[in-house]
Amino acid sequence: MNAQGIARLHVESEPRRMALPWFPLWLAAAALFPWTAYAQPRAPITLNVKDDGYRGMWHQTGGTMAGEWVYKYYSGGLSTYPSQLQPLAVHCAAVKKTFFCYGGTTKTSYTRLLHVVSYYDHKTGTVPRPTIVLDKQTSDAHDNPVMSVDDEGYIWIFSNSHGTSRPAYIHRSKRPYDIDEFQLVEPTRIDDAGQTVAMDNYSYMEAWHLPGVGFRCFFHHYGDPVTRTPMFMASSDGVAWSKWTRLGVIERGHYQVSAAKAGKYASALNFHPKEVGSDGRTNLYYVETTDDGKTWHTAGGVDVTLPLSQINNPALVHDYHGVDHLRVFLIDMLFDGSGHPVIFYTTSKQCGGAVSCCNGPSDVPRTWTIARWTGTAWVITPFRNVDNNYDFGSLYFEADGTWRIIGNADPKPQPWNTGGEIAIWVSTDSGATWTKVKQLTHGSKWNHGYVRRPINAHPEFYGFWADGDARAPSDSRLYFTDKDGTHIWRLPSVMTESTATPQIAW
Repeated sequence: MNAQGIARLHVESEPRRMALPWFPLWLAAAALFPWTAYAQPRAPITLNVKDDGYRGMWHQTGGTMAGEWVYKYYSGGLSTYPSQLQPLAVHCAAVKKTFFCYGGTTKTSYTRLLHVVSYYDHKTGTVPRPTIVLDKQTSDAHDNPVMSVDDEGYIWIFSNSHGTSRPAYIHRSKRPYDIDEFQLVEPTRIDDAGQTVAMDNYSYMEAWHLPGVGFRCFFHHYGDPVTRTPMFMASSDGVAWSKWTRLGVIERGHYQVSAAKAGKYASALNFHPKEVGSDGRTNLYYVETTDDGKTWHTAGGVDVTLPLSQINNPALVHDYHGVDHLRVFLIDMLFDGSGHPVIFYTTSKQCGGAVSCCNGPSDVPRTWTIARWTGTAWVITPFRNVDNNYDFGSLYFEADGTWRIIGNADPKPQPWNTGGEIAIWVSTDSGATWTKVKQLTHGSKWNHGYVRRPINAHPEFYGFWADGDARAPSDSRLYFTDKDGTHIWRLPSVMTESTATPQIAW
Protein backbone atom coordinates (compact mmCIF):
# COMPACT_ATOMS: atom_id res chain seq x y z
CA MET A 1 0.00 0.00 0.00
CA ASN A 2 1.28 3.49 -0.71
CA ALA A 3 1.86 5.86 2.22
CA GLN A 4 -1.28 7.86 1.46
CA GLY A 5 -3.41 4.72 1.40
CA ILE A 6 -1.94 3.42 4.67
CA ALA A 7 -2.52 6.75 6.39
CA ARG A 8 -6.08 6.91 5.15
CA LEU A 9 -6.99 3.49 6.44
CA HIS A 10 -5.28 4.07 9.77
CA VAL A 11 -7.22 7.28 10.28
CA GLU A 12 -10.53 5.71 9.34
CA SER A 13 -10.18 2.41 11.24
CA GLU A 14 -11.47 1.79 14.75
CA PRO A 15 -9.39 0.31 17.60
CA ARG A 16 -8.75 -3.43 17.40
CA ARG A 17 -11.66 -4.58 19.55
CA MET A 18 -15.03 -6.18 19.02
CA ALA A 19 -17.11 -3.10 19.74
CA LEU A 20 -18.60 -1.95 16.45
CA PRO A 21 -18.64 1.63 15.15
CA TRP A 22 -21.68 3.68 14.16
CA PHE A 23 -23.21 1.05 11.90
CA PRO A 24 -25.44 -0.80 14.43
CA LEU A 25 -27.17 2.49 15.25
CA TRP A 26 -27.80 3.10 11.57
CA LEU A 27 -29.11 -0.44 11.15
CA ALA A 28 -31.51 -0.02 14.09
CA ALA A 29 -32.73 3.30 12.72
CA ALA A 30 -33.20 1.84 9.26
CA ALA A 31 -35.23 -1.03 10.70
CA LEU A 32 -37.55 1.43 12.47
CA PHE A 33 -37.57 4.00 9.67
CA PRO A 34 -36.81 2.10 6.45
CA TRP A 35 -37.38 5.13 4.25
CA THR A 36 -34.12 6.61 5.67
CA ALA A 37 -31.91 3.68 4.65
CA TYR A 38 -30.66 5.24 1.42
CA ALA A 39 -30.41 8.74 2.87
CA GLN A 40 -26.97 7.79 4.27
CA PRO A 41 -23.79 9.04 2.55
CA ARG A 42 -22.28 6.53 0.10
CA ALA A 43 -18.71 7.85 -0.02
CA PRO A 44 -15.96 6.82 -0.12
CA ILE A 45 -16.71 3.88 -2.36
CA THR A 46 -13.66 3.00 -4.44
CA LEU A 47 -10.22 3.00 -2.74
CA ASN A 48 -7.84 1.12 -5.09
CA VAL A 49 -5.02 1.08 -2.55
CA LYS A 50 -2.44 -1.63 -1.98
CA ASP A 51 -2.29 -3.45 1.33
CA ASP A 52 0.98 -4.74 2.78
CA GLY A 53 -0.33 -8.17 3.74
CA TYR A 54 -3.26 -10.58 3.83
CA ARG A 55 -5.48 -10.13 6.88
CA GLY A 56 -8.88 -11.78 7.14
CA MET A 57 -11.80 -10.29 9.04
CA TRP A 58 -13.38 -11.70 12.20
CA HIS A 59 -17.15 -11.89 12.70
CA GLN A 60 -19.79 -13.37 14.97
CA THR A 61 -23.57 -13.43 14.77
CA GLY A 62 -26.13 -14.09 17.48
CA GLY A 63 -24.38 -12.62 20.49
CA THR A 64 -23.00 -14.46 23.50
CA MET A 65 -24.56 -17.38 25.34
CA ALA A 66 -23.71 -19.73 28.19
CA GLY A 67 -21.17 -22.45 27.48
CA GLU A 68 -17.57 -22.70 26.41
CA TRP A 69 -18.47 -22.11 22.75
CA VAL A 70 -19.48 -18.53 23.69
CA TYR A 71 -21.36 -17.34 20.59
CA LYS A 72 -24.88 -18.39 19.63
CA TYR A 73 -24.59 -19.01 15.88
CA TYR A 74 -21.28 -18.73 14.03
CA SER A 75 -18.02 -16.97 14.75
CA GLY A 76 -14.37 -16.82 13.80
CA GLY A 77 -12.33 -15.94 10.76
CA LEU A 78 -15.13 -15.57 8.21
CA SER A 79 -13.36 -13.94 5.25
CA THR A 80 -14.76 -16.57 2.87
CA TYR A 81 -18.22 -16.87 4.48
CA PRO A 82 -21.17 -17.54 3.84
CA SER A 83 -22.17 -20.54 1.73
CA GLN A 84 -24.61 -18.48 -0.35
CA LEU A 85 -21.79 -16.34 -1.81
CA GLN A 86 -20.13 -17.75 -4.95
CA PRO A 87 -17.55 -17.70 -6.47
CA LEU A 88 -14.65 -16.24 -4.51
CA ALA A 89 -11.87 -17.44 -6.82
CA VAL A 90 -11.41 -17.97 -10.57
CA HIS A 91 -8.48 -19.63 -12.35
CA CYS A 92 -7.57 -17.97 -15.64
CA ALA A 93 -5.44 -20.28 -17.77
CA ALA A 94 -4.69 -17.49 -20.26
CA VAL A 95 -2.43 -15.76 -17.73
CA LYS A 96 -1.69 -18.73 -15.45
CA LYS A 97 -3.17 -16.96 -12.41
CA THR A 98 -5.89 -17.78 -9.89
CA PHE A 99 -7.69 -14.59 -8.90
CA PHE A 100 -9.47 -14.44 -5.55
CA CYS A 101 -11.32 -12.04 -3.28
CA TYR A 102 -12.10 -12.04 0.42
CA GLY A 103 -13.32 -10.00 3.34
CA GLY A 104 -10.25 -8.33 4.76
CA THR A 105 -9.71 -5.87 7.57
CA THR A 106 -7.39 -3.05 8.62
CA LYS A 107 -4.25 -3.36 10.70
CA THR A 108 -6.01 -1.85 13.70
CA SER A 109 -9.28 -3.78 13.53
CA TYR A 110 -10.39 -7.39 13.62
CA THR A 111 -13.83 -6.57 12.29
CA ARG A 112 -13.86 -3.63 9.86
CA LEU A 113 -14.77 -5.12 6.48
CA LEU A 114 -12.61 -4.30 3.46
CA HIS A 115 -13.19 -5.89 0.06
CA VAL A 116 -9.83 -7.18 -1.11
CA VAL A 117 -8.66 -8.75 -4.39
CA SER A 118 -5.48 -10.58 -5.32
CA TYR A 119 -4.13 -13.53 -7.30
CA TYR A 120 -1.71 -16.44 -7.10
CA ASP A 121 0.78 -16.48 -9.97
CA HIS A 122 1.32 -20.11 -10.96
CA LYS A 123 4.37 -19.21 -13.07
CA THR A 124 6.31 -17.64 -10.20
CA GLY A 125 4.65 -19.22 -7.16
CA THR A 126 4.10 -15.76 -5.67
CA VAL A 127 1.32 -13.38 -4.67
CA PRO A 128 1.36 -9.58 -5.05
CA ARG A 129 0.30 -7.04 -2.49
CA PRO A 130 -3.49 -7.28 -2.51
CA THR A 131 -5.72 -4.43 -3.67
CA ILE A 132 -8.30 -2.96 -1.31
CA VAL A 133 -11.20 -2.12 -3.61
CA LEU A 134 -13.45 -0.56 -1.00
CA ASP A 135 -14.20 -0.11 2.67
CA LYS A 136 -17.71 -1.57 3.07
CA GLN A 137 -18.27 0.52 6.22
CA THR A 138 -19.64 -2.38 8.21
CA SER A 139 -18.45 -5.26 10.36
CA ASP A 140 -20.89 -7.76 8.86
CA ALA A 141 -19.30 -10.69 7.00
CA HIS A 142 -22.56 -11.23 5.09
CA ASP A 143 -21.35 -8.26 3.01
CA ASN A 144 -18.31 -10.19 1.76
CA PRO A 145 -17.50 -9.89 -1.96
CA VAL A 146 -17.70 -12.39 -4.82
CA MET A 147 -16.00 -12.26 -8.21
CA SER A 148 -16.36 -13.21 -11.85
CA VAL A 149 -14.00 -12.90 -14.82
CA ASP A 150 -15.57 -12.12 -18.19
CA ASP A 151 -14.58 -13.32 -21.67
CA GLU A 152 -12.14 -10.45 -22.15
CA GLY A 153 -10.42 -11.01 -18.80
CA TYR A 154 -11.98 -8.13 -16.89
CA ILE A 155 -12.41 -8.91 -13.19
CA TRP A 156 -15.80 -8.12 -11.67
CA ILE A 157 -16.31 -7.66 -7.92
CA PHE A 158 -19.84 -7.84 -6.53
CA SER A 159 -20.02 -6.23 -3.08
CA ASN A 160 -23.00 -7.61 -1.23
CA SER A 161 -25.24 -5.98 1.32
CA HIS A 162 -26.93 -7.86 4.16
CA GLY A 163 -30.48 -6.56 3.85
CA THR A 164 -31.59 -3.17 2.55
CA SER A 165 -29.97 -0.80 5.05
CA ARG A 166 -26.73 -0.58 3.04
CA PRO A 167 -26.00 -0.29 -0.68
CA ALA A 168 -24.43 -3.04 -2.76
CA TYR A 169 -21.83 -2.24 -5.41
CA ILE A 170 -20.29 -3.63 -8.58
CA HIS A 171 -16.72 -2.87 -9.64
CA ARG A 172 -14.85 -3.86 -12.79
CA SER A 173 -11.09 -3.89 -13.27
CA LYS A 174 -9.82 -1.14 -15.57
CA ARG A 175 -7.65 -3.62 -17.46
CA PRO A 176 -7.99 -7.33 -18.25
CA TYR A 177 -6.41 -9.72 -15.74
CA ASP A 178 -5.22 -6.76 -13.67
CA ILE A 179 -6.05 -6.01 -10.03
CA ASP A 180 -4.39 -2.61 -9.63
CA GLU A 181 -7.41 -0.44 -10.39
CA PHE A 182 -11.16 -1.03 -10.30
CA GLN A 183 -13.87 1.35 -11.44
CA LEU A 184 -17.37 1.61 -10.03
CA VAL A 185 -20.13 0.31 -12.31
CA GLU A 186 -23.57 1.98 -12.19
CA PRO A 187 -25.84 -1.00 -12.97
CA THR A 188 -29.50 -0.80 -13.88
CA ARG A 189 -32.31 -3.35 -13.95
CA ILE A 190 -35.82 -3.61 -15.30
CA ASP A 191 -38.40 -3.26 -12.52
CA ASP A 192 -41.84 -4.89 -12.35
CA ALA A 193 -43.39 -1.98 -14.25
CA GLY A 194 -40.90 -2.39 -17.11
CA GLN A 195 -38.94 0.72 -16.19
CA THR A 196 -35.14 0.97 -16.06
CA VAL A 197 -34.04 1.70 -12.49
CA ALA A 198 -30.77 1.78 -10.56
CA MET A 199 -29.66 -1.56 -9.09
CA ASP A 200 -27.99 -0.68 -5.82
CA ASN A 201 -29.04 -3.39 -3.40
CA TYR A 202 -28.76 -7.18 -3.36
CA SER A 203 -27.71 -9.87 -0.87
CA TYR A 204 -26.01 -13.28 -1.13
CA MET A 205 -24.91 -12.89 -4.74
CA GLU A 206 -23.90 -15.97 -6.74
CA ALA A 207 -22.41 -14.46 -9.87
CA TRP A 208 -21.86 -16.96 -12.68
CA HIS A 209 -20.27 -15.77 -15.91
CA LEU A 210 -20.87 -18.11 -18.88
CA PRO A 211 -18.52 -17.88 -21.88
CA GLY A 212 -20.23 -16.21 -24.83
CA VAL A 213 -23.39 -15.64 -22.77
CA GLY A 214 -22.67 -13.21 -19.97
CA PHE A 215 -23.77 -13.12 -16.33
CA ARG A 216 -26.43 -15.37 -14.86
CA CYS A 217 -26.86 -14.59 -11.19
CA PHE A 218 -28.82 -15.90 -8.24
CA PHE A 219 -29.22 -13.66 -5.19
CA HIS A 220 -31.64 -12.56 -2.45
CA HIS A 221 -33.57 -9.40 -1.84
CA TYR A 222 -34.98 -8.63 1.58
CA GLY A 223 -38.68 -7.83 1.95
CA ASP A 224 -39.56 -8.33 -1.72
CA PRO A 225 -42.18 -9.54 -0.85
CA VAL A 226 -41.03 -11.90 1.95
CA THR A 227 -38.16 -11.53 4.40
CA ARG A 228 -35.63 -13.27 2.14
CA THR A 229 -36.74 -13.56 -1.46
CA PRO A 230 -34.48 -15.67 -3.73
CA MET A 231 -34.03 -14.13 -7.18
CA PHE A 232 -32.52 -14.77 -10.61
CA MET A 233 -31.32 -12.16 -13.11
CA ALA A 234 -29.26 -11.98 -16.29
CA SER A 235 -26.99 -9.52 -18.06
CA SER A 236 -24.83 -9.71 -21.17
CA ASP A 237 -22.52 -6.87 -20.09
CA GLY A 238 -22.78 -6.58 -16.28
CA VAL A 239 -24.29 -3.10 -16.54
CA ALA A 240 -27.83 -3.55 -17.90
CA TRP A 241 -29.66 -6.30 -16.01
CA SER A 242 -32.92 -8.08 -16.69
CA LYS A 243 -36.09 -8.04 -14.68
CA TRP A 244 -35.71 -10.02 -11.46
CA THR A 245 -37.36 -13.45 -11.34
CA ARG A 246 -38.68 -14.34 -7.90
CA LEU A 247 -38.07 -18.02 -7.23
CA GLY A 248 -39.89 -18.50 -3.93
CA VAL A 249 -42.18 -16.68 -1.50
CA ILE A 250 -43.08 -19.48 0.93
CA GLU A 251 -43.97 -18.09 4.35
CA ARG A 252 -40.96 -16.01 5.57
CA GLY A 253 -38.68 -16.74 2.64
CA HIS A 254 -35.72 -18.89 1.67
CA TYR A 255 -32.01 -19.38 1.34
CA GLN A 256 -30.57 -20.80 -1.88
CA VAL A 257 -27.38 -22.14 -3.41
CA SER A 258 -27.06 -22.31 -7.17
CA ALA A 259 -25.18 -23.82 -10.08
CA ALA A 260 -24.76 -22.77 -13.70
CA LYS A 261 -23.42 -24.37 -16.85
CA ALA A 262 -23.96 -23.85 -20.55
CA GLY A 263 -27.71 -24.05 -21.16
CA LYS A 264 -28.76 -24.82 -17.57
CA TYR A 265 -29.06 -22.68 -14.43
CA ALA A 266 -30.46 -24.06 -11.19
CA SER A 267 -31.29 -23.24 -7.58
CA ALA A 268 -31.62 -25.43 -4.49
CA LEU A 269 -33.74 -23.83 -1.79
CA ASN A 270 -35.01 -24.36 1.74
CA PHE A 271 -37.83 -22.33 3.30
CA HIS A 272 -38.25 -20.37 6.53
CA PRO A 273 -41.42 -21.19 8.52
CA LYS A 274 -43.61 -18.28 9.50
CA GLU A 275 -43.41 -19.16 13.20
CA VAL A 276 -39.61 -18.94 13.53
CA GLY A 277 -38.09 -17.70 10.27
CA SER A 278 -34.54 -18.63 9.28
CA ASP A 279 -33.82 -20.36 12.61
CA GLY A 280 -36.26 -23.05 11.53
CA ARG A 281 -35.10 -23.37 7.90
CA THR A 282 -36.25 -26.67 6.50
CA ASN A 283 -37.26 -28.66 3.40
CA LEU A 284 -35.28 -29.05 0.19
CA TYR A 285 -36.48 -27.74 -3.18
CA TYR A 286 -34.90 -27.68 -6.63
CA VAL A 287 -35.76 -25.67 -9.76
CA GLU A 288 -33.90 -25.22 -13.04
CA THR A 289 -34.21 -23.44 -16.35
CA THR A 290 -32.89 -24.63 -19.72
CA ASP A 291 -34.26 -21.73 -21.79
CA ASP A 292 -32.46 -18.84 -20.10
CA GLY A 293 -35.08 -18.19 -17.46
CA LYS A 294 -38.18 -18.14 -19.66
CA THR A 295 -39.60 -21.25 -17.98
CA TRP A 296 -38.62 -23.29 -14.93
CA HIS A 297 -39.04 -26.94 -14.06
CA THR A 298 -37.97 -29.72 -11.70
CA ALA A 299 -34.99 -32.00 -12.26
CA GLY A 300 -37.44 -34.45 -13.85
CA GLY A 301 -38.81 -31.86 -16.29
CA VAL A 302 -42.10 -31.07 -14.52
CA ASP A 303 -43.03 -27.43 -15.09
CA VAL A 304 -43.28 -25.22 -12.02
CA THR A 305 -44.95 -21.87 -11.55
CA LEU A 306 -42.75 -19.24 -9.96
CA PRO A 307 -42.51 -18.00 -7.38
CA LEU A 308 -43.00 -21.15 -5.32
CA SER A 309 -45.66 -20.21 -2.79
CA GLN A 310 -46.85 -23.43 -1.14
CA ILE A 311 -44.86 -25.68 1.19
CA ASN A 312 -45.84 -28.74 -0.82
CA ASN A 313 -45.16 -28.17 -4.50
CA PRO A 314 -43.62 -30.09 -7.43
CA ALA A 315 -40.13 -28.69 -6.73
CA LEU A 316 -39.95 -30.44 -3.33
CA VAL A 317 -36.99 -32.82 -3.21
CA HIS A 318 -37.62 -34.04 0.34
CA ASP A 319 -40.09 -33.15 3.08
CA TYR A 320 -37.90 -32.39 6.08
CA HIS A 321 -40.60 -30.13 7.52
CA GLY A 322 -43.62 -32.39 7.77
CA VAL A 323 -42.00 -35.85 7.83
CA ASP A 324 -38.50 -35.74 9.30
CA HIS A 325 -38.85 -32.57 11.40
CA LEU A 326 -35.30 -31.52 10.58
CA ARG A 327 -33.69 -28.26 9.60
CA VAL A 328 -31.76 -27.83 6.35
CA PHE A 329 -28.58 -25.72 6.04
CA LEU A 330 -27.53 -25.47 2.40
CA ILE A 331 -23.82 -25.78 1.64
CA ASP A 332 -23.09 -26.27 -2.08
CA MET A 333 -24.44 -27.53 -5.40
CA LEU A 334 -22.86 -28.73 -8.66
CA PHE A 335 -23.81 -30.52 -11.86
CA ASP A 336 -22.15 -33.93 -12.17
CA GLY A 337 -20.52 -35.34 -15.32
CA SER A 338 -23.95 -36.22 -16.71
CA GLY A 339 -25.28 -32.71 -16.08
CA HIS A 340 -27.42 -33.85 -13.13
CA PRO A 341 -27.66 -31.71 -9.99
CA VAL A 342 -26.02 -32.76 -6.73
CA ILE A 343 -26.91 -30.82 -3.56
CA PHE A 344 -24.72 -30.78 -0.44
CA TYR A 345 -26.32 -29.70 2.86
CA THR A 346 -26.55 -30.24 6.61
CA THR A 347 -29.60 -31.51 8.48
CA SER A 348 -30.07 -30.96 12.20
CA LYS A 349 -32.71 -31.64 14.80
CA GLN A 350 -35.32 -29.13 15.85
CA CYS A 351 -34.66 -28.34 19.51
CA GLY A 352 -37.77 -29.70 21.21
CA GLY A 353 -39.98 -26.88 20.00
CA ALA A 354 -37.49 -24.16 20.92
CA VAL A 355 -35.90 -23.67 17.54
CA SER A 356 -32.39 -22.29 17.44
CA CYS A 357 -29.22 -22.49 15.41
CA CYS A 358 -27.12 -22.58 18.53
CA ASN A 359 -23.60 -23.81 19.00
CA GLY A 360 -23.27 -26.70 21.40
CA PRO A 361 -24.90 -30.12 21.65
CA SER A 362 -28.56 -29.06 21.86
CA ASP A 363 -29.67 -30.08 18.36
CA VAL A 364 -27.54 -33.08 17.44
CA PRO A 365 -27.22 -35.03 15.28
CA ARG A 366 -26.07 -32.61 12.63
CA THR A 367 -25.44 -34.54 9.43
CA TRP A 368 -23.75 -33.67 6.16
CA THR A 369 -26.01 -35.03 3.43
CA ILE A 370 -25.87 -35.47 -0.36
CA ALA A 371 -28.97 -35.39 -2.58
CA ARG A 372 -28.25 -36.39 -6.19
CA TRP A 373 -30.51 -36.67 -9.21
CA THR A 374 -29.91 -39.92 -11.10
CA GLY A 375 -31.87 -38.93 -14.17
CA THR A 376 -35.05 -40.54 -12.85
CA ALA A 377 -35.08 -39.95 -9.07
CA TRP A 378 -33.47 -38.16 -6.16
CA VAL A 379 -31.16 -40.32 -4.04
CA ILE A 380 -30.39 -38.92 -0.58
CA THR A 381 -27.33 -40.17 1.32
CA PRO A 382 -26.22 -39.06 4.80
CA PHE A 383 -22.45 -38.58 4.74
CA ARG A 384 -21.06 -37.85 8.23
CA ASN A 385 -22.02 -36.11 11.47
CA VAL A 386 -20.60 -32.68 12.26
CA ASP A 387 -20.88 -30.61 15.44
CA ASN A 388 -21.99 -27.22 14.09
CA ASN A 389 -24.78 -26.22 11.72
CA TYR A 390 -22.39 -23.95 9.82
CA ASP A 391 -19.60 -26.46 9.27
CA PHE A 392 -18.77 -26.18 5.60
CA GLY A 393 -17.09 -27.95 2.71
CA SER A 394 -16.83 -27.51 -1.05
CA LEU A 395 -17.86 -30.19 -3.52
CA TYR A 396 -15.72 -31.09 -6.56
CA PHE A 397 -16.42 -33.35 -9.55
CA GLU A 398 -13.31 -34.42 -11.44
CA ALA A 399 -12.67 -35.69 -14.95
CA ASP A 400 -11.93 -39.27 -13.83
CA GLY A 401 -15.30 -39.53 -12.06
CA THR A 402 -13.96 -38.83 -8.56
CA TRP A 403 -16.15 -36.79 -6.24
CA ARG A 404 -14.21 -34.75 -3.68
CA ILE A 405 -15.12 -32.68 -0.62
CA ILE A 406 -12.64 -30.39 1.10
CA GLY A 407 -14.00 -29.17 4.41
CA ASN A 408 -14.10 -29.28 8.19
CA ALA A 409 -12.86 -32.39 10.00
CA ASP A 410 -12.79 -33.62 13.60
CA PRO A 411 -11.38 -33.42 16.19
CA LYS A 412 -11.57 -29.64 16.26
CA PRO A 413 -9.38 -27.16 18.11
CA GLN A 414 -12.63 -25.53 19.30
CA PRO A 415 -15.43 -28.14 19.41
CA TRP A 416 -19.06 -27.11 18.77
CA ASN A 417 -17.97 -23.91 17.03
CA THR A 418 -17.97 -23.14 13.31
CA GLY A 419 -15.12 -24.72 11.38
CA GLY A 420 -12.36 -27.05 12.57
CA GLU A 421 -9.39 -28.79 11.01
CA ILE A 422 -9.51 -29.28 7.23
CA ALA A 423 -9.55 -32.66 5.46
CA ILE A 424 -10.30 -34.27 2.07
CA TRP A 425 -12.92 -36.96 1.44
CA VAL A 426 -13.43 -38.73 -1.89
CA SER A 427 -16.15 -40.92 -3.37
CA THR A 428 -15.77 -43.20 -6.38
CA ASP A 429 -19.42 -44.36 -6.42
CA SER A 430 -21.27 -41.07 -7.05
CA GLY A 431 -21.56 -40.14 -3.39
CA ALA A 432 -22.89 -43.43 -2.05
CA THR A 433 -19.81 -43.89 0.17
CA TRP A 434 -17.00 -41.55 1.17
CA THR A 435 -13.45 -42.11 2.39
CA LYS A 436 -11.33 -39.61 4.25
CA VAL A 437 -8.05 -39.65 2.30
CA LYS A 438 -6.07 -36.73 3.71
CA GLN A 439 -5.91 -34.63 6.87
CA LEU A 440 -4.78 -31.21 5.66
CA THR A 441 -4.42 -29.20 8.88
CA HIS A 442 -3.65 -30.52 12.35
CA GLY A 443 -2.61 -29.17 15.71
CA SER A 444 -4.20 -25.82 14.94
CA LYS A 445 -4.75 -23.20 17.61
CA TRP A 446 -8.04 -22.03 16.07
CA ASN A 447 -10.74 -23.36 13.78
CA HIS A 448 -10.43 -23.19 9.99
CA GLY A 449 -13.54 -22.84 7.87
CA TYR A 450 -15.38 -22.09 4.63
CA VAL A 451 -13.06 -23.74 2.10
CA ARG A 452 -14.05 -22.29 -1.28
CA ARG A 453 -13.77 -23.95 -4.69
CA PRO A 454 -12.30 -21.78 -7.48
CA ILE A 455 -13.92 -21.75 -10.90
CA ASN A 456 -11.81 -23.96 -13.22
CA ALA A 457 -9.71 -24.84 -10.18
CA HIS A 458 -6.01 -25.39 -10.88
CA PRO A 459 -4.42 -28.35 -9.02
CA GLU A 460 -2.02 -25.93 -7.28
CA PHE A 461 -4.81 -23.69 -5.92
CA TYR A 462 -7.75 -26.01 -5.29
CA GLY A 463 -9.32 -24.65 -2.11
CA PHE A 464 -9.15 -21.29 -0.32
CA TRP A 465 -10.14 -20.47 3.30
CA ALA A 466 -9.42 -18.61 6.55
CA ASP A 467 -8.88 -19.43 10.22
CA GLY A 468 -9.65 -17.52 13.40
CA ASP A 469 -10.53 -17.85 17.06
CA ALA A 470 -14.13 -19.03 17.24
CA ARG A 471 -14.49 -17.88 20.85
CA ALA A 472 -12.96 -14.40 20.91
CA PRO A 473 -12.05 -11.69 18.40
CA SER A 474 -8.71 -12.50 16.79
CA ASP A 475 -6.42 -12.20 13.82
CA SER A 476 -7.40 -14.32 10.83
CA ARG A 477 -4.99 -15.89 8.35
CA LEU A 478 -5.76 -16.99 4.80
CA TYR A 479 -4.76 -20.34 3.29
CA PHE A 480 -4.94 -22.38 0.10
CA THR A 481 -4.27 -26.02 -0.72
CA ASP A 482 -3.31 -28.06 -3.73
CA LYS A 483 -5.63 -30.75 -5.05
CA ASP A 484 -4.26 -33.64 -3.03
CA GLY A 485 -3.40 -31.70 0.11
CA THR A 486 0.32 -32.27 -0.38
CA HIS A 487 0.99 -28.66 0.62
CA ILE A 488 -1.11 -26.08 2.45
CA TRP A 489 0.13 -22.51 2.03
CA ARG A 490 -0.53 -19.53 4.28
CA LEU A 491 -0.72 -16.13 2.63
CA PRO A 492 1.66 -13.60 4.18
CA SER A 493 0.06 -11.31 6.76
CA VAL A 494 2.98 -8.88 6.41
CA MET A 495 4.80 -8.08 3.15
CA THR A 496 7.92 -5.94 2.78
CA GLU A 497 8.21 -6.32 -0.99
CA SER A 498 5.76 -6.01 -3.88
CA THR A 499 5.47 -9.81 -4.13
CA ALA A 500 5.95 -12.69 -1.71
CA THR A 501 6.06 -16.46 -1.73
CA PRO A 502 3.31 -17.99 0.44
CA GLN A 503 4.62 -19.98 3.40
CA ILE A 504 4.03 -23.73 3.59
CA ALA A 505 1.94 -24.14 6.75
CA TRP A 506 1.58 -27.96 6.61
